[in-house]
Amino acid sequence: MAVGRDELCAVLDSELRVPAFNDYCPNGLQVEGRSDIKVMVSGVTACQALLDKAVELDADAVLVHHGYFWRGEDSRLVGMKAQRVKTLLEADINLFAYHLPLDCHPTLGNNAGLARAMGLQEWQGIDPDNTTHPVFCGTFDEGTHLSAVVARLEHELQREALVVGDPAAVVRSAAWCTGGGQGYIDEAASFGADVFVTGEVSEQTVHVARERGIAFIAAGHHATERFGARNLGQWIAEKFGIEHHFVDIDNPA
Repeated sequence: MAVGRDELCAVLDSELRVPAFNDYCPNGLQVEGRSDIKVMVSGVTACQALLDKAVELDADAVLVHHGYFWRGEDSRLVGMKAQRVKTLLEADINLFAYHLPLDCHPTLGNNAGLARAMGLQEWQGIDPDNTTHPVFCGTFDEGTHLSAVVARLEHELQREALVVGDPAAVVRSAAWCTGGGQGYIDEAASFGADVFVTGEVSEQTVHVARERGIAFIAAGHHATERFGARNLGQWIAEKFGIEHHFVDIDNPA
């Protein structure tokens, strides 16, 4: 089975509501390859190791969360970026990348995946009127302690988390944003969440958590964003009957 490149791009752009987002990078097809796609490789970041694995697997397309051409970066194709693009072009592999649209998808996205990893059954955007906002919220069962949330996350993500707060504290409401979402902790505190979960931590994040009385968990940028590309790749594979491989390039960040 195979799917046309242009058809796949249209389906992905539609499912992820790409036109609705004002993002830091172009979403969708970033590097054009062959017109028919039978084998897709998905991963978190379009790093050289992922591309090399895609070549090894004879992939026709690579699907990632972190692609290229970020706002403010050097636009020249030199050095590391030149080598990456050269690998794609020489192998005639398509590169599809979806950033905020993949964070925000209500079932396939990174935030939905993190919700499931925390054991939540229901979740929604913290701002229901803005479906492009990447902060989500939900509630735990009564009597859930912070230590239990941390233990579940560490088990599901296979990564030790950084935690600010009393492990014995009962947490009922949660807010979260995968990846580098630590800047949203003030919003989470103002919302009334008992705990805020994201991937990274900054120096000031600890002070905000302590002074605003909100527990904080940093569970890893890469670890919290493995869900979206894998889920989306599997969804595409089932929809079009193509071969899909999720390749997890280890990253401790």
